[in-house]
Amino acid sequence: MSEEQRRQLQQQLWNIANTLRGKMGADEFRDYILGFIFYKYLSEKIERFADTQLEQENLKFASLDESTSKGKAYIEALDSAALDELGYFLKPSELFHAIALKGNNQLDTKNEGSSHNFILGDLTRILKNIEQSTMGTGSEEEFANLFEDIDLTSMKLGKTEAEKNDLIAKVLIHLDKIDFNLSDATADVLGDAYEYLIGEFASGAGKKAGEFYTPQPVSTLLAKLVTANNKKLKSVYDPTCGSGSLLLRVKREAEQVGRIYGQELNRTTYNLARMNMILHDVHYSDFDIKQEDTLENPQHRDLRFDAIVANPPFSAKWSASPLFMSDDRFSVYGRLAPSSKADMAFVQHMVYQLAEEGTMAVVLPHGVLFRGAAEGHIRQYLIEELNCLDAVIGLPANIFYGTSIPTCVLVFKKCRKNPDDILFIDASNHFEKVKTTNVMRPEHIQKIVETYKARSSEDKYSALATIESIKANDWNLNIPRYVDTFEAEEFIDLNAISKQLAQLDQESKATDQIIANFCKELGIEPPFAPAGK
Repeated sequence: MSEEQRRQLQQQLWNIANTLRGKMGADEFRDYILGFIFYKYLSEKIERFADTQLEQENLKFASLDESTSKGKAYIEALDSAALDELGYFLKPSELFHAIALKGNNQLDTKNEGSSHNFILGDLTRILKNIEQSTMGTGSEEEFANLFEDIDLTSMKLGKTEAEKNDLIAKVLIHLDKIDFNLSDATADVLGDAYEYLIGEFASGAGKKAGEFYTPQPVSTLLAKLVTANNKKLKSVYDPTCGSGSLLLRVKREAEQVGRIYGQELNRTTYNLARMNMILHDVHYSDFDIKQEDTLENPQHRDLRFDAIVANPPFSAKWSASPLFMSDDRFSVYGRLAPSSKADMAFVQHMVYQLAEEGTMAVVLPHGVLFRGAAEGHIRQYLIEELNCLDAVIGLPANIFYGTSIPTCVLVFKKCRKNPDDILFIDASNHFEKVKTTNVMRPEHIQKIVETYKARSSEDKYSALATIESIKANDWNLNIPRYVDTFEAEEFIDLNAISKQLAQLDQESKATDQIIANFCKELGIEPPFAPAGK
């Protein structure tokens, strides 16, 4: 598929999404359209799988008759095979295309006032059946309650059942016409389109966007940093994974990822993350996404990860309970992050989960670089005692949805090859202005990554600071202390300026005299007082 075709697919999906836009906010109609796209994907995936299984029988899955004993036998056999391979099952009558065709029937007379067959009941049942098909299997947790945010009874879809039905039928009919091109296993066309939609919803969701989406340039930067020296990862982890886009970006940058782990507090976003994994063809046994508060109730405490990436909610509140002083994640520091700012608590949690040879990259507000009290104490311990901070990277302001504050990336390694210094990079002025947002382009990202890998110093861009110099600065990591971005003002020769002004004054007087002479010849008063008056 060409780049132009990709863009067309993205635009088609966005146009369909906008069918719901007048009814609800961006963060609400997102759940419907992404859920329906996911249902269509599952349908096409199961149909392709089943058709391959039935190929020798010269049969098509969608044509199997569920009412005959022969049809039932085929479906039962396919059910078992699909659960092993895909983790779920749909009957032929439950396929997306079948329900869309039913909704498109203009001859229905049972639903007075509606131009479409009534499908809301069938659709509710089918989405529930997808989840129930996994019960008692290895994929049960990955599919449990995946569609719970699709409320087909919501008044936001319409005042009457007929209005709700017409709107949903219209969306399904439009989606049914789109080819997701699942036959091309090398092109993640649908995955790219899904990411595009998530990004578009984030741009319209304001501050709420930070709850579920990291802008793609930032995701790409973090993914490149944690894979810079290791392309074959046994595991990757995001303790605040949102929609899972950051984890998937690491998978894309790496040559191999064994298993993906994540944790997310928000229930709706947790569902979105699991959908995102499956839709990007990550097998259900290859990811483990949990729904819980990471700081208060970590779900992967006993695991250590080759790569950790995160964009935690900036300066979030947490309990900072004294009980955490006996928690291995925090106890060695002797201090807890303040309850009003959990940034350093997330850092402590992630450092604890990082494998000895692993790499961790986290986006944080600039305050973590210089704030004192408990945060200053934790920062000092990370540098002086654990010596695990490898690099500090300043990013441009106004690159995140919903906030314009400047941010930084901190890179951590437990076994550092350069334990005597920390690399500082000031990339705050390296961006392109796009409308009201600053965007890091591939060349800006590549420059950061190449500088990090080479650990090179560049005038007004990067510098290596010794641990001793950081200690002398009282463990303050504010980037301008180490990367000199001062631009000297151009030297001004005041004597030369004075001579130029005198010359201009003489030329002005000469011009005035010429004008005065012309005025005298014309018999009119000059527009200025004669010289000397």
